[in-house]
Amino acid sequence: MKGYGEEILRMEDVCKVFDLGGGKMLTAADHVNISLHKGETLGIVGESGSGKSTLAKILTRLYSATGGRILFHGEDMVSLKGEELREGRKHIQMVFQDPSTAFDPKQRVKEIICEPLLNYGLIDKDDVEDKAKEMLRAVDLPEEFADRYPNNMSGGQRQRIAIARALVLKPEIIICDEATSALDMSVQKTVIELLHKLQAETRVAYFFICHDLALANMFCDNIVIMQHGKVVEKIHDLTEAKDPYSRKLLASVFTIEEGKNKVLPDELFG
Repeated sequence: MKGYGEEILRMEDVCKVFDLGGGKMLTAADHVNISLHKGETLGIVGESGSGKSTLAKILTRLYSATGGRILFHGEDMVSLKGEELREGRKHIQMVFQDPSTAFDPKQRVKEIICEPLLNYGLIDKDDVEDKAKEMLRAVDLPEEFADRYPNNMSGGQRQRIAIARALVLKPEIIICDEATSALDMSVQKTVIELLHKLQAETRVAYFFICHDLALANMFCDNIVIMQHGKVVEKIHDLTEAKDPYSRKLLASVFTIEEGKNKVLPDELFG
């Protein structure tokens, strides 16, 4: 297992309850406790409705937590408001399953990538093209893509643009919310390899949210398994899975091989 650094984020008893009306309540996050370290990839795995995407939206403050604390370098993000909240958002960025829904189709790639910098006043408009080309190189895309529109690109290329935009603010954490699940296997492999490379270069930490326990095992340092808003189990390797729900997920996608290295084998993508 690769080494990673100090704890940068801790979720303590985080809850999210939705009022469905008519006296009905839905608990989407139920006293969740998770920690993340610098340079770590933490998998959040579960079936649809398990609460994993709710956690992502709480972390990015798209949802407000009903209870609990989210400590980023010891400071409670739940209590941040106004300009403090806006500044705090720079440190946690997100890559969605379908980047095209997060892109303005009227914007060129260079504008999409540099929009976060412009929003925070961190770049002059004259420098946008050069910065966009720098970020395109970082995600292994040609510089000439800077003047293209995203609808003229493949799904894998658009996802690389989304990764470039997430990285441009130099965040400490990137949340990948099913970021590879819409891609075919060969493209998925290249995107995973890119995420590995970028992490080695920047020491960014990933929350890798997915429904595929096998993929999480290959890519992640540690895995949190969720069901009905609760953390069912925290494991380092699939061989450690003991909870019946974890075993059910495992049986549907993967056969445990004792002592298997956590790499990206061709058979996973073949």
